[in-house]
Amino acid sequence: MERGLPDTPTVEAAIALAVRAPSLHNSQPWRWRVGDRTVQLYADRGRLLPETDPQGRELLLSCGTALHHLRVGFAALGWRAEVHRLPNPADPDHLAAIELHRHEPTGEEIELAAAIPRRRSDRRRHSSWPVPEGHVRLMAERAAAEGIFLSATEGSARYHLWRAMVEAARQHEHDPAYQAELSAWSGRHAAPDGVPSTSVPAPDATPGALPDRPFADPELAQPAGAEGEEDETMLLILGTTSDDRMSQLRAGEATSAVLLTATALGLASCPLTEPLEITGTRETLRTRVTGGSYPQMVLRIGWAPVNADPLLATPRRALTDVLAPLAPSLGS
Repeated sequence: MERGLPDTPTVEAAIALAVRAPSLHNSQPWRWRVGDRTVQLYADRGRLLPETDPQGRELLLSCGTALHHLRVGFAALGWRAEVHRLPNPADPDHLAAIELHRHEPTGEEIELAAAIPRRRSDRRRHSSWPVPEGHVRLMAERAAAEGIFLSATEGSARYHLWRAMVEAARQHEHDPAYQAELSAWSGRHAAPDGVPSTSVPAPDATPGALPDRPFADPELAQPAGAEGEEDETMLLILGTTSDDRMSQLRAGEATSAVLLTATALGLASCPLTEPLEITGTRETLRTRVTGGSYPQMVLRIGWAPVNADPLLATPRRALTDVLAPLAPSLGS
């Protein structure tokens, strides 16, 4: 980039961090374009999962998560990102235009950027150690800084969330098209996208365990002794006052802020969206869990057992597949 903005290696380093963001079934539904003065984020509708996410809500969440990863990456590299969200009404897939300004990184920004390559979606059981209230407050503060409400589910709220997860899993179990799509996007070994077998444990048969998607060919072992230990999983839910595209994009950014904070604190984490993919269960959560706000994301947080093996990084598409120069006729 010219005019005193980041050079190409800096831009590519920030985008390499951005594409480490989690996405639905690791679909990575984003495209990046780079001009002389801006970086542009576009949704890649060709990677929408029509059976799981027919309205594209989770596609927007995924792109919002990558957008926050980008902001954090640039900040740690010495550039503040000024983001113009949904800048082009004529192109709904144009999600953000990012201007960059010189910036002195803060300790928090460096800490969050360092968490990006270490973050994993850990679907294994957690240990019996409770998550400190101060950790939850910090995650809630960072979600609030993105304009999103975060709360921990307890008591009846957790019960209703658990019931919604069970009901969503039951409905999906009897949906052949959904099952075919899930199978197509999981059980992978050498692909640059999708959910690899090495990231998925077998279904947890412990009574009262949270249901998880039946990804194909699970190969990830539970830590030794985890089945006999009390699982102190905490379920956090992100909500918004409206359910428009801006709210969904910002909820993705808040998801990134919470996940990176959890990783920096040493916590294991995993996004859970299945109960939000069915109208009935999502409405149950809105009325009985989030007090009328629209639930956008559920996050499973806890401490990994001390003997848990490190998780392998989930593959990502090459930068050359998602990054291109901005056409001069489109401006910069």
